[in-house]
Amino acid sequence: MRACFRLSTRIAAATLLHTAGLTADPAAAARKAPVSEIVLDAGSGRTLFATNADRVRSPASLAKLMTLLLTFDALDNGRLGVSDRLVMTAEGARQAPSRLGLARGRTIGVSDALRATAVISANDIAVALADRLGGKEDRFVAMMNRRADQVGMAHTAFGNATGLAPSAGTTTARDLATLSRYIIRRYPRRYDLFSTRTIHWKGRVRRNHNQLLGKIEGLDGLKTGYTVQAGFNLAASAKRERRRIIVVVMGARSAAARDLLVSNLIEAGFSSPAGRRPQRHRKPPDQR
Repeated sequence: MRACFRLSTRIAAATLLHTAGLTADPAAAARKAPVSEIVLDAGSGRTLFATNADRVRSPASLAKLMTLLLTFDALDNGRLGVSDRLVMTAEGARQAPSRLGLARGRTIGVSDALRATAVISANDIAVALADRLGGKEDRFVAMMNRRADQVGMAHTAFGNATGLAPSAGTTTARDLATLSRYIIRRYPRRYDLFSTRTIHWKGRVRRNHNQLLGKIEGLDGLKTGYTVQAGFNLAASAKRERRRIIVVVMGARSAAARDLLVSNLIEAGFSSPAGRRPQRHRKPPDQR
């Protein structure tokens, strides 16, 4: 049964923000900055709808989409095997949450590392992947940015493998939609990773941060992200019949506002014939 979401007055007020000036307080800036949003038809690559899609923003954990793409590349070209084991480095073990909690010197299989990075956005594991593939994280970041150029992310400069502030780098909603489409088309079998609902680690069940999985018809990935500087971000994709839609929302004020906005944009994308923009959702009559 299709989940139907209606944009309430309260949530609309939280998500349809006005442009604000620069501030020394990143939390205040995140609250005041306008939300960026874009809807793509994944088949044609056509932009169905966009607002503030080229605004330069911090990626937060959406940067891990590129970390995972480079890992997929390494698996594809034989530089890495799914049965290989990663050694947790000192730098990885020092990462802030979200993290898996692997101690320095301990190991984790590549397959488990992929799930931890995609499902719970584990910063420690993302850095362990970066150290393994790049030798050290700064070299891996150079790899991320070269790959971004190849993918067509014209306004992106990654700063680390995790998206953690303050050195996360910059990107745009349009660039992240481009990256999401590339991953889906280049690695359709590996894309299933993003639909994993839970992982189990040391007796604990860790749930996917993407709370829309199982709630929106056809939604099967990709990834959430949050930092104080970036606000609440989500790159999502859904498939119905033969059509796939990609939605990216960046800079929402809360997880609830982000999820509701993504839900509405997915419904609007599917209700719009390919090649025609869905109508921009409007403020309720009592909003000024």
